[in-house]
Formats: sequence, structure tokens, C-alpha cells
Amino acid sequence: MADITVDDIIKATGGELLSENSKSFSGVSIDSRTSQDGEVFIALRGERFDGHDYLEDALSKGSGAVVDIRPDPVPAGKVIIYVHDTLRSLQDLAHFLRMKRNVPVVAVTGSNGKTTTKEMIYTIVSSKMKTLKNDGNLNNHIGLPLSITRLKGDEDVIVLEMGMNARGEIRRLCEIAVPSHGVITNVGTAHVGKLGSYEAVREAKLEILDGLSVAVINADDVQLMHGVGLKEFGGQIVTFGINNESDVMAKNVKPTEQGSTFEMEIRGRESAQFRLTVPGLFNVYNALAASAVSVSLGMGVDEIRTALETYRGIPMRFEVIRKKGMTVINDAYNANPSSMEQSIRELLRIRTAGRAVAILGDMHELDEFSEKAHRDVGGLVAALGLEVFVAVGDMMSFAAEEAVKSRVTLAGPEVYTFKNINEARNHIMDILKTGDTVLIKGSRTERMEKIIESITDAI
Repeated sequence: MADITVDDIIKATGGELLSENSKSFSGVSIDSRTSQDGEVFIALRGERFDGHDYLEDALSKGSGAVVDIRPDPVPAGKVIIYVHDTLRSLQDLAHFLRMKRNVPVVAVTGSNGKTTTKEMIYTIVSSKMKTLKNDGNLNNHIGLPLSITRLKGDEDVIVLEMGMNARGEIRRLCEIAVPSHGVITNVGTAHVGKLGSYEAVREAKLEILDGLSVAVINADDVQLMHGVGLKEFGGQIVTFGINNESDVMAKNVKPTEQGSTFEMEIRGRESAQFRLTVPGLFNVYNALAASAVSVSLGMGVDEIRTALETYRGIPMRFEVIRKKGMTVINDAYNANPSSMEQSIRELLRIRTAGRAVAILGDMHELDEFSEKAHRDVGGLVAALGLEVFVAVGDMMSFAAEEAVKSRVTLAGPEVYTFKNINEARNHIMDILKTGDTVLIKGSRTERMEKIIESITDAI
């Protein structure tokens, strides 16, 4: 249980105490529906909500509130702290609490693999040290500081995923969390629609370098390494990779029915045989990144191996379901062009004797790059020789067109196009066969997992 005092909040935010009752709080809440006894409610405001509208409900459960609208009258019997900006105050409180702890803070960013890498780091490090992480993908300007407020005071390490949609956002998260260690898993074309180019995406990710003691970098991402080289980074760089010489390397990578095996070598001195129980070459990279962080925190290869082999993955992130002769890969959590390519290639790498089937939904946040990005997916599907391609959504129809065009010169796939999820669900079992290995992937708002429900219910 966290212990956040009224004095902590006043010092962190410069707030004004309007009403006093208790001296401390057991935690922070930003949702009146889940507020609990002993917590302080911070009344955030957004485009479509205002936490002040739910102040009475929150105070009926919790012990106090932080507001930026003076209540009239001031509620009696509760702590009320007035600030100029409740969002800024949440962030300032998180920064204040973080700075009270002189412990390593590991920040994880990248276009793909952030959440898995963060979870792997936590799995390894928490086996030896008391560790706090942000749950799920609470990785933005609200979720990250809220996670930090859960500090209990006895942690040895803090592990935080950092997401971004625009330049400056990683920098702001670093100002709040003040990381000592940073990880960039890779840089791809996620958010290219908003940022305008790959180089702009890379620059936004590289904001994490400012102030780090240790930077963990993917040595196989040549453009990322080039970007790091352009920076005047004064800390230690720890590299990981498979193809290029790295501080933490995987050699002799082999797929298994459940995941992968490989030999991990650390700085050419330590090595051990690893067995991952999550599939995908990208998960080998995630494991290497997590291991590199753990090495920088003083853990040995045997400790890392023992902990990492207990990792079981995250739902909807290349989650493999085998049922009645069919293999279904639930990768429906999200999608961007680079992660789409990785997953399609991995589908072919792990498929069995049956057909390789890709059921793909629209990718979002690509703006003027969207049509080309979707057409590139269609061309890739055809070039790699998938047997069946099911395109779901308006933009993915461009991918279907491209896949059909490519059949003129290549042995292309059977192509099916559906306008939406419901239409695809109604017809999908007419397309699939026993023995198929089926990948389902699309952006989060497409809710592609609904198709998986239809498949698993029918077989």
C-alpha cells in the first residue's frame, strides 16, 4: 500500500489546502467508479469528461480530492487541495515521489515490443529485487505518473513503459520519471502519419536518451544505431542483437512448437542455452533487450535464464491457440506496418503442414501514408506465398487489390475482402480448413479478436 501524505501533495504541486481531515492517503484514484477508502481522487479533465462532475461520488468512497475548480461549498470532513492544473499536479506528484527513491528507473520505448519487453524485464528483475512496473500499457502522460504513485517505498527497481504519438511526449515522460536506464526496442513506422517521416519517429524515440546512465539499443536496427550515433550521448551503450556483433547476442536461434531456443552470449564471456515459451523471432529480440537491462543491473546469465523461462506472454500479442487441428494466432491487440510485416513472416516461420492464412484488419494513425502502407502489406502477402488472405476494412481493401495484382506474376493467395468485422465473422468458417495456421491482426479499434471468438466457437 502506498503512503502519500497531504504534505507530499502540497510540496509537489504547490497546492492550497482548503479542508483537512486525514494526514495521508493509501493511494491515488482518477476514476470515481473505482475510488477506494483511504485514496485521494485527482479530478482530471479531458475533451469529453470532467472529474469534478464526479467529485461527490469519489468523496463518498475516498478520503480527499485534488481539484482545480474551487468547490462551493467546500465538502466537510474530507481533505480538499486546490491546484491550478490537476493533470500537471498528478505528474508533479509522481515526479516528487520518484525523486524520494534513489533507485534505478528503467524506461522502455520503441515502435514494437514495448509492453512485452517491459514485462520480460519485470519477470527477470523481480525474481531478485523488489520491482514496480506500470500495468498493461499505462504508458502515457496519465498512466505513467499514476503508476508511479503506487510506489510503496521499499522498491529496488522501477520499470516503466513509455508510449508516444508526437514529438516531445517521451521527453515529458522522462521529466516525470527521470530514468537511469533506457531501452529502445526498435524504430519502425508506427505514428508516421502524425510525425510525417521515419526520421521524425526516430527522433521522437531518441528523446529517451537525455539524462540516461545506460542506454540499451537494438544493434540489428541499423537506422536506429545511426540515429544514436548522431547524438552526443554521454552514458554507457549496451547493445543487443542476433545478426550484428552485440553485448548481448542470441546465436543458433531455432523455432519450437511453443517458442524458440537459442544460445545467449553476454559480452563474449558468459553464455547459456535459453528456451522461450513464447513464439516469434521478435520475442527473441524482446528477451535480449530485457536481458541486456538485467545485465546492466548486475544480474548473471543463469539468473536471467531461470527467470525468463517462466515468462508466459501477454494475451492478444502473438498468442497461439491450438484447437482441433487448427492453429490460431491472436495478434489482435494492435498493428502498424512494421509489426504487420513481422507477424506475417512469423506466421510462415511457425506454420505446420497446412495453409498459412492471414486475416488482417485496418492499420490506423497512418494518415496520408495509409493507402501505400496497406498496399505494401498486400504485396508482401503475395510475395511471401501465403495461401489465403482475408482483408477486413476499407483500407485493407487496398491490400487485397495489391495481392490480386501480384498474382499475375506470382503464385498468389486466395483473396477475400469484407467491409467490416461482422461481415467477416459471418463467412470466415466457409474459408478456413482443418490444418490451417491462421494469423489475426489489426489496429486496436478494429477489435479483430471478435473473429477469433467466431473461429474458436465453431471448431
